[in-house]
Amino acid sequence: MLLKSREDIIALVGTDEWMMDILRVARSLQLPDWWVCAGFVRSKIWDVLHEREERTPLADIDVIYYDASNTSEASERMFEEQLQQIMPHLPWSVKNQARMHVVNHIPPYSSSVDAMSKFPETATALGLTLDDQEQVQLAAPCGIDDVLQIIIRPTPYFAENKDLVTIFERRLVQKDFKSKWSKVTVIHQ
Repeated sequence: MLLKSREDIIALVGTDEWMMDILRVARSLQLPDWWVCAGFVRSKIWDVLHEREERTPLADIDVIYYDASNTSEASERMFEEQLQQIMPHLPWSVKNQARMHVVNHIPPYSSSVDAMSKFPETATALGLTLDDQEQVQLAAPCGIDDVLQIIIRPTPYFAENKDLVTIFERRLVQKDFKSKWSKVTVIHQ
């Protein structure tokens, strides 16, 4: 399958019943400004671009949301437990982006999409949600070119900060993208 546009990615997700089930379950929490993001999106795209029949296993399924009125870490754990009850075989991770700037030692995010723009890699700065008509919405604050071209590079936010570049380089080793997807090109900037 050839993927060239946002519409192609949205259509791909819309025909993947497993991904749609995950989006529906995440939506059932009724979290504000919620998205299922990062590897959940990138891995699907790269698996298709590598013409894989089987899905690459995910370390976790990242559900993010933005709720400045309740930044309790306990709330995040409660939401993870709710997701585990519905789909217990999945590695759920739920994080309120109104709190994560503290963990990441950076200025506050203004929304979940703002938080995505500050993820380490451009190809991972992606999120999916469902609108009220159950239509898939794609957030790509750093664009989709890198994910479609199978390129790993730091987001502009990471590239501009020497300390964050170190984190990016460490993630390259930890994630070992090239061993999972042979066509990956790494650009260190």
